[in-house]
Amino acid sequence: MAKEIERKFLVESSDWRPAVEASVSIVQFYLAISSERSIRLRISDGRKAKLTLKFGSDLAARDEYEYPVPLAEARDMMQFAIGTVIRKVRHHVRHRGYLYEVDVFNDTLDGLVVTELETPDRVASDMLPAWLGREVTGEVRYSNASLALNGYPERPS
Repeated sequence: MAKEIERKFLVESSDWRPAVEASVSIVQFYLAISSERSIRLRISDGRKAKLTLKFGSDLAARDEYEYPVPLAEARDMMQFAIGTVIRKVRHHVRHRGYLYEVDVFNDTLDGLVVTELETPDRVASDMLPAWLGREVTGEVRYSNASLALNGYPERPS
């Protein structure tokens, strides 16, 4: 079990793109969602699957357990998905020694770009990259579980 401090930001520009180290195509869906726990399955690059259990109502710091799942079984379980199946490409971008995961959503969430920063400590504001937009840490509507259930929180104008 790993405790994570997760901060989430909207992305204002594409200035992060030249710094991409790696990208992975993700299909993820939820089997159970409540205010204090979720069960998620994620398929990465169509090659491997992982089951994730998250516990706690504090979106910035939760208990998380992850387990590999046979790919065929994960695909079979997709029929039990709650809400929308989320499709996105996650780009890994390093800035000042920290790894940012920039999620570019597709399909019904097309146009949404969100960055997550998971660290054991809180990163000072002056250490954050300039391409970050508004911080949405703790805003439930930007959690992947809420996106699956409720869709796009707000369309850019």
